[in-house]
Amino acid sequence: MNAAGGNLYAALAPDPATPAAERFDLLLARPDATIERIVSFGHASAAGFWYDDPRDEWVVLLAGAAALQFDGDARERRLAPGDYLHIPAHCRHRVAWTDAHAPTVWLAIYLPAARDAAAAGEGAR
Repeated sequence: MNAAGGNLYAALAPDPATPAAERFDLLLARPDATIERIVSFGHASAAGFWYDDPRDEWVVLLAGAAALQFDGDARERRLAPGDYLHIPAHCRHRVAWTDAHAPTVWLAIYLPAARDAAAAGEGAR
């Protein structure tokens, strides 16, 4: 078995095939977890759009700056490098803005929703 690796700060430029889009790089995919690097270049969620993922998400901002908004809360949650959040499944949120002058690098880990994981554990007994 070989170990796989890379550098989270390599290849931060936009994808030449889609230069106006955020970069989503899948780093690891398993049935119980997905790890993704996201690189934003001044991006924000479209007006009226909300992420509503069925999985729990743990995200850390590695570089740049960003702000998230959560449904029902008009305040922005500003993030600087090193800041992290646990976003429970179905917690509707959107990206208010990301740094327009430098790449914003995120590491996102997606896990089964806590209630799904608890149910799976009960079934194993």
